[in-house]
Amino acid sequence: MVVLATEGFRPLDEKSLVEYIKATPALSARLRNQLDSLSIKEVGDGNLNFVYIVIGPGGSLVIKQALPYVRCVGESWPLTKERAYFEALALKDHGRLCPNHVPEVYHFDRTMSLIGMRYIEPPHIILRKGLIAGIEYPLLAEHMADYMAKTLYFTSLLYCSTLEHRAAVAEYCGNAAMCKHTEQVIFSDPYKIAKYNHWTSPYLDQDAEALRDDDTLKVEVAELKSMFRERAQALIHGDLHTSSVMVTTDSTQVIDPEFAFYGPMGFDTGAFLGNLILAFFAQDGHSSEGNDRRAYKKWILKTIEETWNLFHQKFIFLWNEHKDAGGEAYPSDIYNTPGVQVLAQKKYMSNLFHDTLGFGAAKMIRRIVGIAHVEDFESIQDAQKRAYCEHRALECAKKLLKERCQFESIDQVISVIQQIPV
Repeated sequence: MVVLATEGFRPLDEKSLVEYIKATPALSARLRNQLDSLSIKEVGDGNLNFVYIVIGPGGSLVIKQALPYVRCVGESWPLTKERAYFEALALKDHGRLCPNHVPEVYHFDRTMSLIGMRYIEPPHIILRKGLIAGIEYPLLAEHMADYMAKTLYFTSLLYCSTLEHRAAVAEYCGNAAMCKHTEQVIFSDPYKIAKYNHWTSPYLDQDAEALRDDDTLKVEVAELKSMFRERAQALIHGDLHTSSVMVTTDSTQVIDPEFAFYGPMGFDTGAFLGNLILAFFAQDGHSSEGNDRRAYKKWILKTIEETWNLFHQKFIFLWNEHKDAGGEAYPSDIYNTPGVQVLAQKKYMSNLFHDTLGFGAAKMIRRIVGIAHVEDFESIQDAQKRAYCEHRALECAKKLLKERCQFESIDQVISVIQQIPV
């Protein structure tokens, strides 16, 4: 349900949220109208929004409200509230394509920049926290490959007509402010002296300076930035890191697509794999005498490999299954033999693989020297040990970014990760 309220925006707290729920049938009905003993907890540990878990005797839900600024900075960094509209839209669009891995939206209020959605109950936790704790998720690669293959294939011109695709692109073009934010923090700020950049100083001072002085790297990053701006390939999540995924050993749920727009597929696949690589390099900082994390590091590498290989298989399967569905990128009356179809698919997936490595590496770099870091490293209390882990991740990222077009398989990427000097 979408409500275009007439009153102006106001940020809600626990008390005013109860009154809002009482006045909103789509939400109160989800709680079976048993509203006298609601438990409300604010759990937004991200950089941008308020997130409330609402639990009552009749049910539960989550309320997410976008603020008109970057929460981790404050009002000095304004940010559009309209991102909530695009998050709700993407949750619905992706939910139709992959309902097993996307929470249902119950209510959206555009004026209040507020989404009501399904509460992803315990024992689900944020994937990043599970990776820090050393928990293995046997279905993670399968589930994420399924989510990425379906959401990316079915929103691309491989499946859609030109008119359908252009209409969808036009709708999501309204999320331009969030795209501009992404361009700044990923493709610009890490390569210059920027106000909010920070790193583990003094240990990484030379690393940060080396990034700013690496002309080859900066030229490659510019190419990725252009691709991010210009290639409306599919409806991407836009921020698919390991804190945008909630997991148990048998369930995977993708959340927080407020950066969603029509962009390069590799930005999503790269974000997820890049964050798994960060998790790999962080493990040495979480090891102990009783657990050196070697076995867990092997599991992470296996998950990286399986995620890409399964994604590749599922994507090609969808392409073959729906080759006559009307997608206008490769019309069946032109690509009308098995041979030419295989050639087209091989070229397409090779380019997507290289895009994945480039965008994934750029995401890794920004999480070490930019404004917003990751808990994988930040939770390592010993600064020198943290810097050691971060330095190795940076060295890996630079190699993957600059040499991405030389890689032909995910096995070669795994070898590079393993060979980064200790």
